[in-house]
Amino acid sequence: ASEFEALCKASLPKGSSTISYKKNHGQQQGPISKAEILFRSYWRRAWIIGLWLTICFALFTWKFIQYSHRAAFQVMGYCLSTAKGAAETLKFNMALILLPVCRNTITWLRNNPGLNSVIPFNDNINFHKVIAGGIVIGIILHGGTHLACDFPRISGSDRSVFRQTIAANFGYQQPSYFQILSTTEVASGIAMVVLMMIAFPLATKWPRRQSPSLPKSVRKVTGYNTFWYSHHLFVPVYALLIVHSMFLFLTDNLVEKTTWMYIAIPVLLYAGERITRAIRSGFSEVEILKVSLYPGKVLSLKLQKPKGFRHKSGMHPFSLTCGPEDDYLSVHIKTLGDWSCQLYSLFEEAILTGLKQYPKIYIDGPYGASSQDHIKYDIVIMVGLGIGITPFVSILKDIATRLKKTSINHAACGEGSLEKIPLKAYLYWVTREQSSFNWFTDVMKEIADTSQKQAVVEVFNFLTSVYQEGDARSALITIIQSLYQAKYGIDIVSRTPVRVFYCGPMTLARELEKLCTKFSTKTNTIFVFHKENY
Repeated sequence: ASEFEALCKASLPKGSSTISYKKNHGQQQGPISKAEILFRSYWRRAWIIGLWLTICFALFTWKFIQYSHRAAFQVMGYCLSTAKGAAETLKFNMALILLPVCRNTITWLRNNPGLNSVIPFNDNINFHKVIAGGIVIGIILHGGTHLACDFPRISGSDRSVFRQTIAANFGYQQPSYFQILSTTEVASGIAMVVLMMIAFPLATKWPRRQSPSLPKSVRKVTGYNTFWYSHHLFVPVYALLIVHSMFLFLTDNLVEKTTWMYIAIPVLLYAGERITRAIRSGFSEVEILKVSLYPGKVLSLKLQKPKGFRHKSGMHPFSLTCGPEDDYLSVHIKTLGDWSCQLYSLFEEAILTGLKQYPKIYIDGPYGASSQDHIKYDIVIMVGLGIGITPFVSILKDIATRLKKTSINHAACGEGSLEKIPLKAYLYWVTREQSSFNWFTDVMKEIADTSQKQAVVEVFNFLTSVYQEGDARSALITIIQSLYQAKYGIDIVSRTPVRVFYCGPMTLARELEKLCTKFSTKTNTIFVFHKENY
């Protein structure tokens, strides 16, 4: 972080507009306050979360008051109002949770500058998780209140009060607690909760990534594949939700059975997305042009570019490491989980046997990501940790291609390209293993050649597996580096013209976000922090 801090202090010209939304920030008079920086950074998230909470609170209050005036209130009291209020928020959230994962729709919407300026599409997965948290709270309130309060009160209420209020809803026979549990509406509700109790924990970070902190016996049954298939339990969950909503104790009025009204459009939209993706990927089998296996179990695939396939640098789901103008597609995939491990093994086996009968590759995507916002800024600082460099490789190739176009146009016509190009781009690549530098050797050489001519791109590599530069124990490496680079023009560690420095471990994202806020308040430059969410 110290190198980044030094760059923020010294390398950037005063008054320039660094990764900023407005073009006229270069005329800003003096630093701005921390409150304003925080407002600029979080106002889009804040109004979305505020709107969501307001809707949830309004729905809860509406149903709470409504059932406080029903005859059943005399039997169950505020337990009923609480359960029904929570149920209404559950209907809303069960509909809303599908929208952030409609990836084609999100990618299309983010291309609209007006919407993209007020809606934080980069946080779609985070918002999906927030809604999931709201669903958990709703289930606890709705299901817990029914099981612990409402049902015991129904089965244990005074018979005369029961007959005068809700007896007609139970066929004029007061049920026992277990008879209530065996009804369609309760059984379907319990089944939904059981399925969610399976899917929700497996979707959290530690099981999904098979964290070493988990017990070995648990790691065997977790991983990305487990997350993927368990997440598809949402199909029976939504089917049970419809059943649950159509069999209600306290009303036969179809107008009040509104669950289908909430979920119809989101379910149809999501289903349409999945069908579109299945059809698109089914027709997009591509030829594998080259397969490379790199140290650190990194698989590189160079693929034929399908006709009509267009993408922007930085797009997902696996970050493309080719530029938009390249006539091929390339990805670099590190084996970090069960799915990527199996994929690596399939290609490794094909190469070792010499048969080269590679698995069939189908393409789905591309999808929008925060990295593609780089084109909006005058100065871009990119920090990648390990394989996290992949979206930035595509960005640097894109910048290099645009620079070449500018040079050609200038030489041919005496005019530069009208395309938007950052005035300066810095890449900081932090990696633990020296072998990681082999992943993008050719790309780094190409970028280094371009940057020498144009002085637009600067790349800094940091190796964390040795002692920090300046430490006596790393002095010999530093001397050899300097001599080798002076004689051959390349770094002996990275095998590219990019010099490697040494640094210790750091909590990257949080540290960088703090530095962006710090230097936005102390300099004339505004730093806007973006983070990829995988």
